[in-house]
Amino acid sequence: MYRFLLSRQWVILTLVALALIPTMIELGFWQFHRHERRVAQNALIAENLKAKPVPVEELTSPGHTVPRADYWRQATATGTFDTSHEVVVRRRTNADDKQGVLVLTPLVLRDGSVVLVNRGWVPAATDQRAYPTVPPAPKGEITVTGRLKADETTGASGIRDLKGLPDRQVMLINSEQQAALIGREVLGGYLEQITPEPAGDTPEPIAEPDHDSIGAHMAYAVQWWLFTAGVPVGWVILVRREKRDQEAAARTGTSGGGASGGGDDDEDGSEEGRGEGGAGASGVPAGDTAATQATPSL
Repeated sequence: MYRFLLSRQWVILTLVALALIPTMIELGFWQFHRHERRVAQNALIAENLKAKPVPVEELTSPGHTVPRADYWRQATATGTFDTSHEVVVRRRTNADDKQGVLVLTPLVLRDGSVVLVNRGWVPAATDQRAYPTVPPAPKGEITVTGRLKADETTGASGIRDLKGLPDRQVMLINSEQQAALIGREVLGGYLEQITPEPAGDTPEPIAEPDHDSIGAHMAYAVQWWLFTAGVPVGWVILVRREKRDQEAAARTGTSGGGASGGGDDDEDGSEEGRGEGGAGASGVPAGDTAATQATPSL
């Protein structure tokens, strides 16, 4: 009764089921690993935000690539803002998802090197080619405390580094690009300014990174694994249903054949009955007919 499994339809269905099982298992582990990375990142952010601020020179240097372990580390930098080389970073949103720009101002340190400071968000100008209204940076020597971030790249951020932009407008925060424009050594990475807070709340400070939510990755992983378990169960259910259907069809066929045979027997009997009835109707039994025919010869 299981020979139907060798049919083309069932072979294809079985192969599809066998292919789905490892695929969904892998998708489940993919979501599980994303959950693990999110948990690890939250722990890293929380730990670095609570760490005591250290001088930025202890964490980075010109040409240095900020490692992930130092992301969001609080650092201090003392120097003077160089507003002549200030730029805005296009197409950035604030905490309310409003479109605008980030204000990126070089801070010249006492040793002459530079660290880039993201002072915050301001609305973009109505004309995208125009430079937006940016509150002036504090004058004189100042100590800035900020969260250290790595240089932005197209590969890491997905943001296209467009060419031919208006003067003093960029797409990425990148220390190497700014070093070429400023003509000074620039420390790798940049600082998201925390203090001093801007006067009048503008530029709008960058919000602290979220490190509480973990997303739904674990739920998605469990969901994929439940789907995986459901594939063989569903396959068995379909096989058993097909077996029952075929058994029912076989029983129906057998029952129909017996009824037909009985009808033939009845027809034969009827014919024999009609033959005997015919002889009886003549009033002369078959055996007496011969005797009757022989009487005249007597």
